[in-house]
Amino acid sequence: MVPRGKVEINGIRIREFIIGDGAPALLVHGWGASLELMAPLALCLSRLGHQCYAFDLPGFGESDEPREPLTIFDYAAFCLAYLDHHQLGAVNFFGHSLGGRIGLILGSDYSDRIGKLALSNSAGIKPKAPLGARLRLRAYQSARQTLERVGAKSVSDSMRKKYSRRFGSDDYKTASPIMRRTLINVVNEDLLSYAKRVAVPTILVWGDKDEETPLWMGKKLEQTIADAALIVHPGAGHYAYLDFPEKTASIIDALYRSQ
Repeated sequence: MVPRGKVEINGIRIREFIIGDGAPALLVHGWGASLELMAPLALCLSRLGHQCYAFDLPGFGESDEPREPLTIFDYAAFCLAYLDHHQLGAVNFFGHSLGGRIGLILGSDYSDRIGKLALSNSAGIKPKAPLGARLRLRAYQSARQTLERVGAKSVSDSMRKKYSRRFGSDDYKTASPIMRRTLINVVNEDLLSYAKRVAVPTILVWGDKDEETPLWMGKKLEQTIADAALIVHPGAGHYAYLDFPEKTASIIDALYRSQ
């Protein structure tokens, strides 16, 4: 992994890393996460000949908090600004959960900037009952459990401390006003209409034990996106790609290299 420190995009300081050589791929994390959760997959993909870019989205990890609440469309525009900063045209894309929401927008409205799309446990389908703060808390707990399972205890401990400082025991109520409003903006946006317009080849990676974005959501996206295939990792949860990083990387590599 090659740390690149912080860069400023649209007046917001963000932390990034870049690893590998080859065709560029942008990897985008989920809600409450950071680029650390992209590192295992980025390492595997770099070994397969891809140059991976990852950064902490505004309001997460070590990046600055936005000055006002953001929408999912703001986050998509920020990713495009990040690509412009690095003078990247079309790139391949990987997104997990919140990153999947961003991918659905980019793959539909900005398909000229996206070569191939890989989404893991993507959010974007509005559930029948709102998940609210429970969604973020479960995602956080699942992330820590996965990190400890793969031996990244120090990262897990760091995530716990940062999470406790920012959100405390009540994930939603103790969030900053800006990120509370951002969460509401994001989770209340149904992106099925965008999924219908995704214009690039897409792979969906899911876990059959995912409780945050259940498998039925992956099946629905497969039915909705014109050129999509669903890959299910048995026994995996909300972080299916991290439960099987090498297997997932091989699947994504085949997609990215396909004609």
